Amino acid sequence: MRRRQLLAGAVGLGAAMATGQGRAAASSRASDPAGLLEAALFQPQASEPMSPARLQLALSAVRRDFTAARYTVLGENLGRLIAAGEATREATTGAAREQTQAVVARSYVLASELAVKVNSDVAWASADRALSAARESGRPAPLGEAVRVLAIAMRRSGRAGSAVHLLARTAAELDAENSVQAHAVRTSLLLTGAYSAAQAGDRGTALSLAGEAEEAAARLGADPRAELYTVDATPEQVALYRIGIHNALGTPDEGVAYARSISPNAFPTAERQARYWTDVARMWAQIGDHHRTYTALRAVDQVAPEEARRPSVQALTADLLYTSASLPKLREFAARTGAR
Repeated sequence: MRRRQLLAGAVGLGAAMATGQGRAAASSRASDPAGLLEAALFQPQASEPMSPARLQLALSAVRRDFTAARYTVLGENLGRLIAAGEATREATTGAAREQTQAVVARSYVLASELAVKVNSDVAWASADRALSAARESGRPAPLGEAVRVLAIAMRRSGRAGSAVHLLARTAAELDAENSVQAHAVRTSLLLTGAYSAAQAGDRGTALSLAGEAEEAAARLGADPRAELYTVDATPEQVALYRIGIHNALGTPDEGVAYARSISPNAFPTAERQARYWTDVARMWAQIGDHHRTYTALRAVDQVAPEEARRPSVQALTADLLYTSASLPKLREFAARTGAR
């Protein structure tokens, strides 16, 4: 009954995709991830249904594209996955349909994450579709993940306060769910809520939610059942978020200790390592240390080249071009990453 209350409140893919074959050819094409996303959502491909197990394998393959920060390939493969997921859920019933709904929800969660990466307005549409499928899945974890990306879309549209309210309410509801993954999702919601509150200038709420997330992450420990599809609930992740929180609050000096307390190698994926270096670059940029900012930006490019080409990261590089600091090969770096 509790789960029902929570849920109420809140492509033909070939074996090549599932095994990773054919990605080199996709990577070599000059595709636009934003355009690929728009096509996936509004001009869907024709597809046949497949077994839920095969669909799950395809989702795992696409998730690997995200965690490896292969965003062009991700945009292309998401179109196939979403089309296959939609066709499959229309052809299934009962438990198989609920399982498929969870896959569809997470497909749209990844689409929304990608939309944010490439600064696309389709983040709203993909997050809304993720939430709808997550509710139909009957599973708290996909629901929490969908709420998180919806709140991010809200925050980016200037509704940070509403995003905090949505995240805090959903986290409170998930607190009653007796599963490790539900508690992990709750922790990720608290972290996103803390960052959203910081974006709204609410220091008290931001630090309170971050503290609550820190306690929750410590309780979860290294339980593999706590693994999530995007942001894991670990002490290292909490420290990373605290850097971003202090950047958003305009107190980057308070984030230095957190940046030094963790190694980027503590994060198992290229996407998270790049996020660490990006937040560190923003921190040093606010403090005014151009050399350390540049060092962090070059680290972003080294671990995840497509992250260095995101508009927000390009802006950090472009800002360095107008400083008096002597930074070796900065113009070459800016040109290569599309910052000028």
